[in-house]
Amino acid sequence: MFDWNLTTHIIVLILSSTVIVFAGSKLSKVADRLADRTGLGEAMIGAILLGASTSLAGSVVSVTTAWQGHAQLAFSNGIGGIAAQTAFLAIADLCYRRANLEHAATSLPNIIHGLVLIGLLGCMLMGAYSPDWTLWGIHPVSFILLGGYLFGLRLARIARDEPMWTPRTTQETREDEPDETPEGESLAGLWIRFAVLLVTLGCAGFFVAESGMGLVAQSGLKATVVGALFTAVATSTPELVTTIAAVRQGALTLAVGGILGGNVFDVLFAVGADVAYREGSIYHAIGPNELLLVCLGLLLTTILVLGLITREKYGPAKIGVESILILLVYLGGVVLIALG
Repeated sequence: MFDWNLTTHIIVLILSSTVIVFAGSKLSKVADRLADRTGLGEAMIGAILLGASTSLAGSVVSVTTAWQGHAQLAFSNGIGGIAAQTAFLAIADLCYRRANLEHAATSLPNIIHGLVLIGLLGCMLMGAYSPDWTLWGIHPVSFILLGGYLFGLRLARIARDEPMWTPRTTQETREDEPDETPEGESLAGLWIRFAVLLVTLGCAGFFVAESGMGLVAQSGLKATVVGALFTAVATSTPELVTTIAAVRQGALTLAVGGILGGNVFDVLFAVGADVAYREGSIYHAIGPNELLLVCLGLLLTTILVLGLITREKYGPAKIGVESILILLVYLGGVVLIALG
């Protein structure tokens, strides 16, 4: 950890967050073009490419802090990001005035990603309450989480290519249809732009990790509070920016897929942190506040998936009831964590 004073740590956190916002704001447009050019579709690109790439800064934070022995900060950063990003989707619903976002952007791959996320968070809770066994210093549940993530991607791909059922199309449903390719645009150029933004996010994430550890050491704040409310929100800002940008450019399935895919990928933060944490199982180095974050993620994801399935067309002021519930539950969880 860099030997900075508290003021410097705060400034670095703000500057790094600004860089993350800037790079993240460019990602949604590039990802949308890649979805069209590669033929994978918005839901899959959102879940795999956009979700993972916007989560890169957060993964750097979790692995870096776990490697230096800050288990609670590493864990709460990843799981706190899941809760924050789900709340961001509710905020994006405010920006789409035609109808409830979950109604207009529902898709079978997105629903599957949400259900897989619920299962993975449940496995994480089981890991915390299971015997403290490790293999090469890694708890067995980390292998289960990695396998579950890959299996979930396979299920979503099958659902996209060979769906057994599809959501009913309504007047407000936005279909995932490729846009025309701009003249002079090359696929290689898109990948290069994407890679540059990815490296930028990773570097910014490293400095967020350093400033987060400095805040824990010098401010007296609990690691869970710093992880869930500072580093998690800071590294999750690309999801907010890219989601709102995707909604405004009409890529609604990409917006929802980016959040759900990013949340599923964020579960792997715990896997990376467990590998990097050399003092034993990270699931047994956390406390009640971190487990509360897992439960918060479970509840928020359940509400979101129910919204994607029930597909309320118009809620209060064209905002889905599930979006209102998500914001209220998230704020209530933040208060409990701050007071806990």
